[in-house]
Amino acid sequence: MSDQATTQDTAQTTSRADGAQDRPTNRSTTPTSSAFTEHIQAGWAEREQPLPAARAAAAPAAAHRAAISALHPGVRLVVPAGGLKVRSNDTDYPFRPHPDFTYLTGWGSDAEPDSVLVLEPVDGGEGHEAVLYFRGPAGRGTTEFYANAAIGEFWVGPRPSFAHVAADLGLAARDLAELDDVLADGGDALVVTGADASVEAALPAANPDGDLLARDLSELRLVKDAWEVAEVQAAVDATARGFDDVIADLAEATAHERGERVVEGAFHRRARLDGNAVGYDTIAASGHHACYLHWTRNDGQVREGDLILLDAGVEVDSLYTADITRTLPISGTFTEVQRKVYEAVREAADAAFAIVRPGIVFKEVHAAAMEVIARRTAEWGLLPISAEESLQPDQQLHRRWMVHGTSHHLGLDVHDCAAARRDFYHDGIVREGMVFTIEPGLYFQADDLTVPEELRGIGVRIEDDIVVTADGARNLSGAIPRTADEVEAWMREVRAR
Repeated sequence: MSDQATTQDTAQTTSRADGAQDRPTNRSTTPTSSAFTEHIQAGWAEREQPLPAARAAAAPAAAHRAAISALHPGVRLVVPAGGLKVRSNDTDYPFRPHPDFTYLTGWGSDAEPDSVLVLEPVDGGEGHEAVLYFRGPAGRGTTEFYANAAIGEFWVGPRPSFAHVAADLGLAARDLAELDDVLADGGDALVVTGADASVEAALPAANPDGDLLARDLSELRLVKDAWEVAEVQAAVDATARGFDDVIADLAEATAHERGERVVEGAFHRRARLDGNAVGYDTIAASGHHACYLHWTRNDGQVREGDLILLDAGVEVDSLYTADITRTLPISGTFTEVQRKVYEAVREAADAAFAIVRPGIVFKEVHAAAMEVIARRTAEWGLLPISAEESLQPDQQLHRRWMVHGTSHHLGLDVHDCAAARRDFYHDGIVREGMVFTIEPGLYFQADDLTVPEELRGIGVRIEDDIVVTADGARNLSGAIPRTADEVEAWMREVRAR
């Protein structure tokens, strides 16, 4: 990684954070002579950047803006993208805009840090005028393009023009340098919090009743339009290819001391080839690690005879993500005990899927899966009481082996719509267009003395992404093999390629 120059161009610096002001200057070797400046600023060809047609996300984003506008007439709505976050000293994490910003603009993996969407109430009328403020390109007549390591073109590539972004997103686009004066005008305002502290500081009187804007956006995002469902499907399809890659590399994984990282790496490669990144840290949990629900250390061995639980999802460039789990026999064949646990989990998943339709309560999906988990663990002699008794709210003993929930909403976040009220989410009515997971599991930790030794160290989860239809549900990930027999045939087919 090249050492970073950090000379500032005062003409380009505004009161908005430019991503470089706090970086060290004690290593800078950037020439500052007038001769060098004159030399580097001259001799560049003119650039031609034809204006693009509006991207596919532009129309859905406009509809999303209209929906939030209708909920807050006469109130300025401010939605920041957020900025770069330091990973270590002067290196940053990859930038990912706030999901509410992407939902309302359609600007995904190519969004510019520190951008802000402002929905300004229309004077004397209904609705809002949407304006996107972002840091436009710095000309070669400035020093920023070569001397600012955080945002300069020599370092991170060119930024798009205002005309380009306006055409691409179907939005009015203006210079970020104008935003302070716009926000200083006062008036009633709501701002999505937690994304950009400088924007919040510029609106000290905003959000008198809490972050209503984030809440309302989460509740709007609970129901996906056709374009959003298609993006999740694209993410699921890429994830399926990633699972094929993992199976193809299992022999390499078993040969490596940290084979879980071979698995993680195989999937990550597919995520970068077919999408933007992984939607969350991949869980590549082999053997007893599969009993740790969020095992992301991925530093264990992958051994013949064990199972490996792979919980992974590709995030596509629109930033919609998949979230799929399959549990695979590393040898290619389940043992009798592994198959018993696996098929019990699949039975629970199928029972949950079978009840999904508009009009049920979301928490009923979890209840349907738990009826199977309680019944099977009682049949195996693991419960000191009956399944019916265990299902009572004051018992729940079967949950020892599945402490997580069965479903969560999915979209721009892997755990989507987190700011929605409980009455809209857990206790909410299921509606057509909702996209969520179904992911029961059974996890018998290696030192769990309440279960027979043959079960200890076995962890199984099966997770699918579904969309609610007019009269039921469609499994977006149904093409990825699910039954024990199908999984074994899948592994044989991939390994034979």
